[in-house]
Amino acid sequence: MNCVIVNCHDKGVGEDETMNRITSSSFFILVVTSFVMLETSVSTGAVVEHHAPYWEHPFSQPYFDNSTRREMTTTVGQSAYLHCRVRNLGDRAVSWIRKRDLHILTVGILTYTNDQRFQSLHSDVSDEWTLKISSPQVRDSGTYECQVSTEPKISQAFRLNVVVSKAKILGNPELYIKSGSDINLTCVVLQTPEPPSFIYWYQGAHVINYSQRGGISVVTEKQTRTSRLLISRALPQDSGNYTCSPSSSDSASVMVHVLNGEHPAAMQHGNSSSGSATRFPSVLLLLICFVFHHAITVSRWPSCIITR
Repeated sequence: MNCVIVNCHDKGVGEDETMNRITSSSFFILVVTSFVMLETSVSTGAVVEHHAPYWEHPFSQPYFDNSTRREMTTTVGQSAYLHCRVRNLGDRAVSWIRKRDLHILTVGILTYTNDQRFQSLHSDVSDEWTLKISSPQVRDSGTYECQVSTEPKISQAFRLNVVVSKAKILGNPELYIKSGSDINLTCVVLQTPEPPSFIYWYQGAHVINYSQRGGISVVTEKQTRTSRLLISRALPQDSGNYTCSPSSSDSASVMVHVLNGEHPAAMQHGNSSSGSATRFPSVLLLLICFVFHHAITVSRWPSCIITR
């Protein structure tokens, strides 16, 4: 190469042209060398390394996204959702298994149980496979597994708690109100994981939240799960059974009596006959003792006094 360069300069060849010739020669040598190596490997039976597809590498295997909630509490009758998120799923299938009896509930989006309350929800653009349980009952509480059909299989456990939510009206189950006073009832929803969507008040079979009667006020605080019913200047026709009925909860009732005011003791003790019934035996007993005492005293007088 030195001779070539010197001769080129001697003949007046430009430096740029010389560099172009060197580059072209180097490229030609590289191509020839690669071809010779390829021929040699073929003729000698050399083994060419085979690279496994990307889905067979460990880092591309399916795995669970642990950012989802693993335990959920719901009330009887309110649909429950268990969210399982699988990354790099590929062509594997996701199944939901009930742990207590190892019963297969769903495979992919197909349901494999006669209980149609169980359903698998999935979107093509999502890594999430959701098990929906409609109208759950207390017996549905337990562990459910999200399983991926790898070899060996991988699974993730989810815990479902189904509770019975109840309403409670504070105070006695029977209430006595003087006519013209206010009816003030407070209802609290117990054992509910989420605030109720609504709380309705009934008088008998009629909803009174939106009653046309004036003087009725209903204040519901969802965060505290509390509802207050106020009926101002109650009349005897306001007597009846009052029911607090929240969404997805058992209702609670109280019996309200609106009196005309002639029985103040009944309103204090919660029983219309308790006051008079308590006093009557005492007076009767006192009268009997008085008569008996005087009968004994008279029987002991001298006979002469009696004849006079």
